[in-house]
Amino acid sequence: MAPPDSTSSSKGKILVVDDDRLVLATVTHGLVQAGFEVIDADNGDDAILLARQHRPDLALLDIRMEGKSGFDVADYLRESLGTPFMFLSAFADAATVARVKELGAVAYLVKPLDIAQIVPTVEAAVAAVRARREREGLAPAARSAPVMPVAAPATLAPAGRPVDPLNDPVPLAVGVLMHRYSLPRAEALQRLTRLAQTDGRSLAAQAAALVDAVELLARPGQA
Repeated sequence: MAPPDSTSSSKGKILVVDDDRLVLATVTHGLVQAGFEVIDADNGDDAILLARQHRPDLALLDIRMEGKSGFDVADYLRESLGTPFMFLSAFADAATVARVKELGAVAYLVKPLDIAQIVPTVEAAVAAVRARREREGLAPAARSAPVMPVAAPATLAPAGRPVDPLNDPVPLAVGVLMHRYSLPRAEALQRLTRLAQTDGRSLAAQAAALVDAVELLARPGQA
């Protein structure tokens, strides 16, 4: 769905995919209210068709769906359209986290979600996509080359800490802690920050170590 004649004035075009119709409607409504043009789908096959037709700036993907999964859709978006994507999921097990990192998602947000948390993340990602295209001299509709991961959510960065827009493990690590300890996002970030201080590491280094440890558990033969 999208407001009529919204393309020229919207903040960006977003594809939202989730087989839970309540989640889909909530996220779509919140993004439209925030000024985005939104196309939605409740399955992977429709998502791919809509992505080919509308060429969104960013896709928000549920992971576990009947038919094509969010991973299947993400793989197509990356390889065929160069569309950046983020995942919205209730799962943060080791194998899922490893696959998210392998695919190069912009962010990994763990359900349940508050639209107030999603909007700043989407805004940061779309802004980074557009800035990169401008630097590379690409027209807004150009999608011939894959776009690498473009932004870590600025809302997850502590005050004064610069965000590396190309490779920040903090959002993924925060998502893991949210799921593992049933924490809200702010408390998960605080826990990660305390761990970094205790170990004498930077926040990014602590996050990378946590993600690496989760990936290690996902490998065959590991306990």
